[in-house]
Amino acid sequence: MPWLAQLDLDYSLAAGRTRVHFRHDGPLRVLRSLYPEGDAVCHNVLVHPPGGLVSGDTLDITVQVREGAHALVTTPGATRFYKTSGEPATQKTRLTLERGARLEWLPLETIAYNACDAHNLLEFELAAGAELMAWDITAFGLPHANEPFNSGSLTQHMQWPGHWLERGTVRADDECLMNGPLGLAGQRCMGSMILACGTPISRTQRELLLDATRAVLDAHPQGTWCGITAPNDHMLVLRGLAPVVEPLMHLLQQVRVVWRQHQWQLQGAAPRIWNM
Repeated sequence: MPWLAQLDLDYSLAAGRTRVHFRHDGPLRVLRSLYPEGDAVCHNVLVHPPGGLVSGDTLDITVQVREGAHALVTTPGATRFYKTSGEPATQKTRLTLERGARLEWLPLETIAYNACDAHNLLEFELAAGAELMAWDITAFGLPHANEPFNSGSLTQHMQWPGHWLERGTVRADDECLMNGPLGLAGQRCMGSMILACGTPISRTQRELLLDATRAVLDAHPQGTWCGITAPNDHMLVLRGLAPVVEPLMHLLQQVRVVWRQHQWQLQGAAPRIWNM
């Protein structure tokens, strides 16, 4: 029987402390709030006890960050889209940031298993002064376990209405896309990382961020498979490929540190769960 799991997170700032209120329905939970950086930044870990999605399953996540609050959300492990036989499996995420809010949406990777039919949707809205740092990392198959991605598909949709839209479907039987030089070129992990700002980023600041990011790419072994652009004056978008998750995840974590330092004047404190 398909599962519908819903989770609503609502972050607010009071007396200098970011707090979360949440509602859930079905097998989707948030662990207790952590404050490794002090009261201003609330760290949370989302947990999906079943561990993956099959035909007809839906994860529906909404996050509201109120004025001035700063939240960081991650996961303890990968989101897994397993083999399906009928309805697709879907993850829907909607992020809404009020004036001056900050959100770091940093889930661990998504794995598209062989023969899956997966839909992964992310939409966000930012008020003036709000800033979002987010990534999406997707692995196709399990190369180390000799379980290649030979059939199935994943549709990915990422959108900031009026500013940015990326939508595409990766099909395992699309030889040009999976292995061609203008597609994945034989790599089996792809990732996107964004910095989105409700107020335009000044040209000087954009150039500073672009240069600092390119320095990370130049120094990292996976950097030649990655690129950073500014598609408009509200955003930076980094895209990359890798044979497996770990080198790309490591690189994006380094970029996060640089963006935090240059954009927010914060250190790059990593969520505790990443080190377990």
